[in-house]
Amino acid sequence: MRASYSSGTSATPLLGDTIGACLDRAVAEHGDQDAVVDRAAGRRWTYREFDAEVAAVAHGLLGLGVGKGDRVGIWAPNCAEWTIVQFATARVGAVLVNINPAYRTHELRFVLDQAGIRTLVAAPGFKDADYAAMIEEVRPACAALHDVILIGRDSWRDLVSAEPVHDLAEIGRTLSPDDAINIQYTSGTTGFPKGATLSHHNILNNGYFVGELCGYTEMDRICVPVPFYHCFGMVMGTLASVSHGACLVIPAPAFDPKASLAAVVEEKCTSLYGVPTMFIGMLAEPGIDELDLGSLRTGIMAGSPCPVEVMKQVVHRLGMTEVTICYGMTETSPVSTQTRADDALERRVSTVGRVHPHLEVKIVDPDTGLTVPRGEPGELCTRGYSVMLGYWHEPDKTAEVIDSARWMHTGDVAVMDEEGYLNITGRIKDVVIRGGENIYPREVEEFLYTHPDILDAQVIGVPSERYGEELMAWIRMRDGAAPLDATAVQEFCAGRLARYKIPRYVHVVAEFPMTVTGKVRKVEMRAAAVDLLGLADIAATRHA
Repeated sequence: MRASYSSGTSATPLLGDTIGACLDRAVAEHGDQDAVVDRAAGRRWTYREFDAEVAAVAHGLLGLGVGKGDRVGIWAPNCAEWTIVQFATARVGAVLVNINPAYRTHELRFVLDQAGIRTLVAAPGFKDADYAAMIEEVRPACAALHDVILIGRDSWRDLVSAEPVHDLAEIGRTLSPDDAINIQYTSGTTGFPKGATLSHHNILNNGYFVGELCGYTEMDRICVPVPFYHCFGMVMGTLASVSHGACLVIPAPAFDPKASLAAVVEEKCTSLYGVPTMFIGMLAEPGIDELDLGSLRTGIMAGSPCPVEVMKQVVHRLGMTEVTICYGMTETSPVSTQTRADDALERRVSTVGRVHPHLEVKIVDPDTGLTVPRGEPGELCTRGYSVMLGYWHEPDKTAEVIDSARWMHTGDVAVMDEEGYLNITGRIKDVVIRGGENIYPREVEEFLYTHPDILDAQVIGVPSERYGEELMAWIRMRDGAAPLDATAVQEFCAGRLARYKIPRYVHVVAEFPMTVTGKVRKVEMRAAAVDLLGLADIAATRHA
């Protein structure tokens, strides 16, 4: 029987460019075409205009003393400035550190300190979050932080009006595609996030080949409602767009189904991105079937398991006949497998596709490390240009997931069929995926332990029709403490943990179900939770 191994042969070579060189090429070839449209701000840039903005910010960063290898944080919702800073840091060789807009002081302080962020570019605030106040609260504890730039404020205007005193082209010639250029934080199994460190070569090529499999050209207009702080937005969106001379359309600062659909209609978008919960939200919009979505051709659904029935509706009701499903993780830039436009519909709605060009995938027995036969489940591993450089300043953690042969062990359980198509059937590691956000329960558990009345906490994922999974906390109370309900736990977490990490459900117990060796049986807890919460029908939903 054939082994569960596949390699992505391709006649299209990998790009050997830096991100700055890629933008140079786009400006030379498509200078007068639309590059970025920021709908909320009512602004748009051609490639030539966008490049001028990037150069202004690059000169401003250099004027602050930012140089190659320095870390520059970006903490903002989706906006044109986010993408400008992305390319400006790449121009000067600084490492862009993506900070989740949902982060609060607990997480912000950790990331600023762990990455050694020298310069932070941030929105003054977003929704009910006062970013400026939170930055000032944690700033005294962050020794490396030297400059804070607030978008739209005087500090931003000073940045973009700085006098050019360096030759950006000369700086570009000192940069290598293999340099670290981006750090993205993933929640940590040990209670703290880990900074996946990615190079120009990692993310530029991944964005390029995602775009190749979507059939992008300079005629495409890509609507990106997914967040830029995540690979889905800044790699599969921004870099896929620029590497093909396409137009990036930002429908709103954060996902809004009405705004996303309006952007598609009014900007004549040919491609639309989203995690499953976003597509569910758009499909539920009143009057959607009367909208003129005829410009749509393709798009990507990714980020969490894709319900088969939702995928079928995306094809038939949104007209995205060439829509693809992608599978990946931050540590692999992110995409490892993708469906193709010429795959049979059943393949495109019920699998995560085949291996990406220039990459390898295999499925191994997690106990022996040996490749299993096709049709048998095991741990999905991937190798190639996309595998991260490592976790920032954490070589031991890096060695836990990247083996001596450079295989990235994803922790996901998968099955490969005879034609090389993959299904993700479960997870080896303890992780919850809520609406495309990876949440490691240990991080939330560690935080709940700080509550004076909680003796012990175990956090699990339970089925959710809207988000795929929701968080549920099982807690044991200290002697004499009154039981906490979900509202009390949520109030304790509010403002200190990102909202998506706050448990929706809380269940107080005297003891946790345990194995004979004293380990908590989370599988049993999940099964009990499905019955307790009445989620059996949702749990039975089919996914790719």
